[in-house]
Amino acid sequence: MAPLSTVIANGAKRGAYGATQAARILWFTGHYAYGRRKMGPLTEPGAAPYAEEFAPLDRERLKNAFRELFQRDWKNIETGQYKMPVDLRQRPSFAKLWKQSRDYLSDADKVARRKAAKGHSEVYSLAYKEKFPRYYLQNFHYQTDGWMSESSADRYDMQVETLFTGAAGPMRRQALPFIKKALEGKDASTAHLLDLGCGTGRFLGEVKDNWPQLNVTALDLSPAYIGKARANLGRWKDIAFVQENAEATGLPDASCDIVTAVYLFHELPPAVRKRVAAEIARVLKPGGILVQVDTIQYGDEPGLDILLENFPRGFHEPYYDSYCREDLQSLFADAGLDKQDETLAFLTKVTGFKKPV
Repeated sequence: MAPLSTVIANGAKRGAYGATQAARILWFTGHYAYGRRKMGPLTEPGAAPYAEEFAPLDRERLKNAFRELFQRDWKNIETGQYKMPVDLRQRPSFAKLWKQSRDYLSDADKVARRKAAKGHSEVYSLAYKEKFPRYYLQNFHYQTDGWMSESSADRYDMQVETLFTGAAGPMRRQALPFIKKALEGKDASTAHLLDLGCGTGRFLGEVKDNWPQLNVTALDLSPAYIGKARANLGRWKDIAFVQENAEATGLPDASCDIVTAVYLFHELPPAVRKRVAAEIARVLKPGGILVQVDTIQYGDEPGLDILLENFPRGFHEPYYDSYCREDLQSLFADAGLDKQDETLAFLTKVTGFKKPV
């Protein structure tokens, strides 16, 4: 039986976790409600409603899955799978929160106007056409500037957490036990992790917080987002920043012990997914692991399928529906990777794929 002091300390820690998460959920849910009201209904007034393929939303399952996510997140912290997140250990900056809120609310108006006008290719230009793939030059989610500006990178994390009403961080963290397992018996200082589509570096911050000696490559195609990741991860050593396409990373063959891809594949056209899967297999060492983190797919949570069906209708996500129908096991098997463990975490699925020895 644990000493009383340990029980009290754990109880206080759990209470702090619960209180902090409750405050975060309330904060992001308020912004979500504002954004959804600005975006309006899925169909324009007078237009025929979509012919829906799936059954109505199981709201009770949605609430339970949300609750289970945070229960699992705490359990993983309590049992040492990963540390209490940095943003829960630090006192929030109210000035920063106010700035993020003001920026989000202001941009929500622009996003709503862009949705009404179907302005999803504003970032496409001849200058960008020479440097970036056509599928990349879109205003995904109708967000201002797509992936192409510093202001977009600045507001991205607020937008993602708001979209998931505070659940984005806990969902991403369910990849950390997969990394922990992949590093068992290894010296982290001799291992190499590649994060494809690193975005602002939020996920890699959690990786480095748990394994500070791990060698990491942060790769993204956007110069603005790589710049933001560099700033966010500046306190850590042993991080290389690479601005390249996930289809052709430029890294040597068999150079990575672990590859992570967090919410990347649903943004890719089907043909590109195959090329990225092949590139991952190329850079993984024999015995190396891909930790694939992305949306759940049709059939994973049948009562929530209608959410997946309607998501690309409310947000510009041109490849989302095809991703939800993608056979991931076959996709990665064709590239030479074998499916391992899998975890469902609210609206996210984490799957491990191993390169045979």
